[in-house]
Amino acid sequence: MSFNNLQQTYVLFGIFAAILVFASCIGYILKRKTAAKPSPVIDNLNARINAWWVMLIVIGAAILVGNMAFIVLFALVSLFALREFISLLPTRRGDYFPLLVAFYFVIPYQYYLIYIDWYGLYSIFIPLYVFLLIPIASLKQEDTTHFLERSAKIQWGLMISVFCISHVPALLNLKLKHFDGEAIWLAIWLIMVVQASDVLQYVCGKLWGKHKVAPILSPSKTVEGLLGGILLATALGTAMAWLTPFTYFEAICIGLVVCIFGFLGGLVMSAIKRDRGVKDWGQLIQGHGGMLDRIDSICFSAPVFFHILRYWWV
Repeated sequence: MSFNNLQQTYVLFGIFAAILVFASCIGYILKRKTAAKPSPVIDNLNARINAWWVMLIVIGAAILVGNMAFIVLFALVSLFALREFISLLPTRRGDYFPLLVAFYFVIPYQYYLIYIDWYGLYSIFIPLYVFLLIPIASLKQEDTTHFLERSAKIQWGLMISVFCISHVPALLNLKLKHFDGEAIWLAIWLIMVVQASDVLQYVCGKLWGKHKVAPILSPSKTVEGLLGGILLATALGTAMAWLTPFTYFEAICIGLVVCIFGFLGGLVMSAIKRDRGVKDWGQLIQGHGGMLDRIDSICFSAPVFFHILRYWWV
């Protein structure tokens, strides 16, 4: 990283830190004003702000250490996410061996392939070879009860928790035309835009929401919150276009795409939780449930963003 790029990275994180300081002050003031009457909305907002602080510190530390640390960070994210996904599924003795394969072979090998930048293999390793390997590994105990359903659940967990998420550190491998900045800025742009969309949808929904988008899947999501959150997050992505090779128009278009896929990803993950009869994937992150509750929108937007860049800019 050149000195100029290092300076710009410090400036970027300084801006985000200033925004979070302002948000924390607002949250503190609102909390003091409602001290006599507890407000779940304000408590939830403050919990989200605190979670953003944790994210900023962890990502910043990984960036300072280097690309290897950034890849390891997301490997750990995949580990916790897959653990949460599997913990909600009924398992049988015949699932133990394929789960050992998933945790101790698939996760480290997928991220190793990203580390060595073997795109031809890490792009098909899970959706092709692992999809064949999981049902084969399940044959060991000769347990045929719900065989197809059990195999499909493990395969789907690996697709969401490992394959999709691994596209975030895979952005570091892209060599983009007419872009002299650090590739890690692309990952920062994606994370900030998609996560901002998630938070802003919540805030706009609480302020102006009246019409439910999917009352059964996610009762808290409203049309007003959806439109407000996506438009504001897209505006943020446009203001951050200097981190990317995008023009302002391209930043608007790509921002809309990743925010929409992030929203749809959140709905899909909500549908899975409703199917399992739970509200949150876990309790790893205070105020946000589990790891999957925090990254559900990134799961769907990261592969789309990666391939948009690879197709149009590489």
